[in-house]
Amino acid sequence: MVKKHIAILGATGSIGTQVLDVVRAQADRFEVAVLTAATNTRLLIEQALEFRPRAVVIADDTKYGEVKAALSHMPTQVLAGVAALEDVVQDDEIDLVVSALVGSVGLRPTVAAITAGKDIALANKETLVVAGQLVMELVQKHGVRLLPVDSEHSAIFQCMVGEQHNPIEKIYLTASGGPFRGRSLEYLATVGCEAALQHPNWVMGAKITIDSATLMNKGLEVIEAKWLFGLQTRQIDVIVHPQSIIHSLVQFRDGSIKAQLGLPDMKLPIQYALTHPERVPNKLRRFNFADFPELTFEKPDADTFRNLALAYRALEIGGNMPCILNAANEVVVAAFLRGEVGFLQMSDIIEETMGRVTPIAVPTMDDCMETDGLSRDVATDLVAKFKKVYHIAK
Repeated sequence: MVKKHIAILGATGSIGTQVLDVVRAQADRFEVAVLTAATNTRLLIEQALEFRPRAVVIADDTKYGEVKAALSHMPTQVLAGVAALEDVVQDDEIDLVVSALVGSVGLRPTVAAITAGKDIALANKETLVVAGQLVMELVQKHGVRLLPVDSEHSAIFQCMVGEQHNPIEKIYLTASGGPFRGRSLEYLATVGCEAALQHPNWVMGAKITIDSATLMNKGLEVIEAKWLFGLQTRQIDVIVHPQSIIHSLVQFRDGSIKAQLGLPDMKLPIQYALTHPERVPNKLRRFNFADFPELTFEKPDADTFRNLALAYRALEIGGNMPCILNAANEVVVAAFLRGEVGFLQMSDIIEETMGRVTPIAVPTMDDCMETDGLSRDVATDLVAKFKKVYHIAK
């Protein structure tokens, strides 16, 4: 068997470490060519010592010396800086790039990999949120495969297999509802990040866990789904499914619905993206219907969790508005994790940022980058204003 050479952008994060778990379990199928990390030198060094990649990148260039010294006895090339992420994915030896970076920082390296003709296993939803139309045009131009890793989009992707000639009527993205499902505005006005980080079903990084608590994660997935599957906004619905067993559903024009089910374990959609179109055996825990005698569904509360409604609004407006939404969200989530703003204030700041930044109907890539920076500046200023109110209220 010829091994597939993979590059993992964001190897030390939640998705990246699980990708490496899959690689360990399927060692005869994969060889790690590139590993990258933002700041976690300890884990990056451990991974490099185990997998012996051709190259590693530490995005924080102040930590280059530490990584270089630790790997000096190996032939692995050590690179540093954000720009190196774009360079390293273009290596001729790479077959597949796993884009598992967190936030809009994943856009440029993913675009660089696409233009170099690499297939992409996409876990960085912000790539399509920030520049969906531009990215999908590049995917078509360079003839690469864009394979979804998110469990919801992987489920849609799997349900579409064999249905090439059957138009989709609607898709349903399932959401767990997060740790605050059913909670009132009064309750949410007082919660802190510790409670928000307690997701009931999934183990994820801090940023995505907060996004799940606010339903912004589901909003970003709605935008991502539009571009991945070529859908209109009206064709994308969200339904809360607290058990997280049905990962998403596709309804076809005859009314038939296909769903993909499984235990909440990211290793399964990761493996499917890495091995597609094959389904290969594994030792992952199997789903048993007897363990889940009841699967329930309910409408999301978009009045309380306003981020979902804001994401739909951004998608309807189009242009650079999803980019504005995403940039503001990244700023407010970081501020919330630092205890600077309250849970409900995050939506207020995002909405105000969307109203302040100039919309562009057909943005270029440079427009997207400029919009991202400007939106962060506006949101940061608003955080400072809201921070004073928040701490007075506390």
